[in-house]
Amino acid sequence: MEDLWNVLILSPILNLSIVIYAAFFQNFGIAIIVLTIIVRVVTYPLTVKQLKASKAMATLQPKLQEIQKKYARDKQKLSEETMKLYKEAGMNPMGCLVPMLIQMPVWIALYQVILQALAASPEDLVALYPRLYSWPLIHRMVPLNENFLWLNLTQPDRLMILPVLVGGSMWLQQKMVTMPTMDPRQQSMNNMMLMMMPMMFGIFTLQFASGLAVYWTVSNVIGIIIQYLTSGWGGLKFSKTPAAAPARK
Repeated sequence: MEDLWNVLILSPILNLSIVIYAAFFQNFGIAIIVLTIIVRVVTYPLTVKQLKASKAMATLQPKLQEIQKKYARDKQKLSEETMKLYKEAGMNPMGCLVPMLIQMPVWIALYQVILQALAASPEDLVALYPRLYSWPLIHRMVPLNENFLWLNLTQPDRLMILPVLVGGSMWLQQKMVTMPTMDPRQQSMNNMMLMMMPMMFGIFTLQFASGLAVYWTVSNVIGIIIQYLTSGWGGLKFSKTPAAAPARK
């Protein structure tokens, strides 16, 4: 399984990143940014599908709440009616997760690529060479320059700028795709996720190589642009949870 991972994912991304490094001023920070753009372009159709699925899911919330109230004591019927509603609306609830699942291997591979490509010791270089393709250009570039702006790409950002950028851009992106709901429990869950995910990734940024944080930041900014072009500002247009309809007497 490890050999399959190396051949299909890790080695291609590693060698592609070095080629990009050679093409863009031998700067690995720029190589990460270009690689991020390539990943987002490749996954663009899935991202648009995810955004449309999220928007459709928001419009279905009132009907879903009615089904949940009607079949609260019949779990099987609740599941059947929920899936029937999704089918009639022509949507797959898993469609919101596919782009994230596709990017997870890229995150893991990029983290390994940063540590391996920016070999800091002779031992690291010895471990790197078996993963390189036999292209003269790639071998001429090694070892790579690990500096980008104020960053050492193999180390966390000591100035704490990247954690703020990662957390802030992720919050903004999530806020745009999170639509208000009249269900207090759902709104409470949305608010919790809106705070937890950016905070969690901000903490990750404090611990992981800053090269990975550069990828996250650029990816989030591109995601915000795609979201705006696809469906506008989304949840950012709503500063308050919509008031629930008054109860009938």
